[in-house]
Amino acid sequence: MSVEFFTVSSLEKIFPGQTPVMWSDSRKLAGFKNETISFQAALRYEGSSRITLTVSVESPVSECIKCREVMLVPSGLPALQEKDAHYLSTEPGMFPDLLREISNNTFILPPRQWRGVWFDIRLNGTVPAGCYPVTIRLKDEEETELAELKTEITILDAELPEQKLIYTQWLHVDCLSDYYDVPVFSDAHWTILEKFIRTAVSHGINMMLTPLVTPPLDTRAGAERPTVQLLDICLNKGEYSFNFDRLKQWIDMCENCGIRYFEMNHLFTQWGAAKCPKIMAIVNGSEKRIFGWDTEADGGEYRRFLAAMLPALTEKLHEWGLAGRCWFHISDEPGKEHIDNYLSAKQMVEPYIKGFPVIDALSNIEFYDKGIVNHPICGTNYLEPFLEREVPELWTYYCSSQCVDVSNRFFSMPSARNRIIGLQLYKYGICGFLHWGYNFYNSQYSNRKINPYQVTDADYAFPSGDSFSVYPGLNGEPEESLRSMVFLHALQDIRALELLESLTDKDYVIGLLDESLETPLTFKEYPHSAEYILKIRERVNNEIAKRINRT
Repeated sequence: MSVEFFTVSSLEKIFPGQTPVMWSDSRKLAGFKNETISFQAALRYEGSSRITLTVSVESPVSECIKCREVMLVPSGLPALQEKDAHYLSTEPGMFPDLLREISNNTFILPPRQWRGVWFDIRLNGTVPAGCYPVTIRLKDEEETELAELKTEITILDAELPEQKLIYTQWLHVDCLSDYYDVPVFSDAHWTILEKFIRTAVSHGINMMLTPLVTPPLDTRAGAERPTVQLLDICLNKGEYSFNFDRLKQWIDMCENCGIRYFEMNHLFTQWGAAKCPKIMAIVNGSEKRIFGWDTEADGGEYRRFLAAMLPALTEKLHEWGLAGRCWFHISDEPGKEHIDNYLSAKQMVEPYIKGFPVIDALSNIEFYDKGIVNHPICGTNYLEPFLEREVPELWTYYCSSQCVDVSNRFFSMPSARNRIIGLQLYKYGICGFLHWGYNFYNSQYSNRKINPYQVTDADYAFPSGDSFSVYPGLNGEPEESLRSMVFLHALQDIRALELLESLTDKDYVIGLLDESLETPLTFKEYPHSAEYILKIRERVNNEIAKRINRT
């Protein structure tokens, strides 16, 4: 019995029927003392039935090494009709994505299929610089050794700087309550929320969407999502009062997990700011909904509510030391036709949130040119006019619409197309990045709940990979995806480029990114091979090492 077993890059997606590209002997695994270094092992067994394998790792840094099985996940909609030539596959099928813990180091390998094992070397600054061998062995149930591979890891004698990029990926609080069948903000729910937020932080997310009231996002007009309101609101004899204890509990939990920045959820409905979000209050002793789809955004009572709530809220935010670390939203993704609505809504809010910036995902430059939005979050495929105007502290985002030419993280895209965004964000000095789908386990418009292990495209609405990047594992434990790890590497690339910049200057680093290209790197024009990214990162590491060793 023999098993093919060799090392491949973390940028390879291993499909059952395709022989993966072996890791080049000239390519070295290297990283800094506080970095996560990842690679994969590809394996295939030519037999008639499945076999059970045990994997073991021997290395002086074995305590830092974590291995997980790369699981195949179904996709009914890998791509939209609008697409380009740089997809791995646009046909429905099974895609490698879920990273699952290998229980007792033992897993099952089906016959005549390529599969992958994902390895992370998670360094926290305690391991000395140097070159460390790694040996990985596979054994069968009788403890017979079937295969072995050897590699080595070079830890460079420096640490990456702290992440500067503000990165938010929206946590959908109700989806965790629904999936695990626990009451919203029960003790069990808080425990699960904390686990998912800690995992988010470990992947570079440092800003958290905060549901002051139930976020008016991805909800069919006239329908409701479960109430996930942190504010306790009372309306008694026409007067509003507020209790912020649960909001403070949320802030404290997030900060304890490592979250630094907070975005207060949208105060008006999505795609135009026409209506009010769902808001619950105790009215004369009974809980009732006081605002929602049936209340106009510019109605007098909602104005009165905002005039009472926002000053009380901002006073607490100042008291808790969140000034400078907190942003507000008006409405998500308004279009040009919504400018008047959006401006009216913003004017309702602005007098009460002075000193707190407003950010929103929108891609029409008129919002900026007319001074309606000072801090736009523009789709990656609409960035050119914003870059031409040199918008200060510019953010960007992508979702399912960013499906042609630009980077994204769909199942059907190569991992290099996911990771390239780190180099792009660095080159253009982007300050923040937003992605809406951290754990959206609903169909489009939240018409129904879905099982994300079975439905990965929100009922054929979004290409698989858009609506969530973590899976809801057993006992409230999130399971990571290959895509979330690759994006973490993109964030680490930014920090490595910033470290090199601190030792040289930005023009030098940009020159390094562009020197081998016929056309300079942009958000729409970039090499589509993993080799470019790997070579750039190796070059950056070497340039830093040379300069560190001189001091």
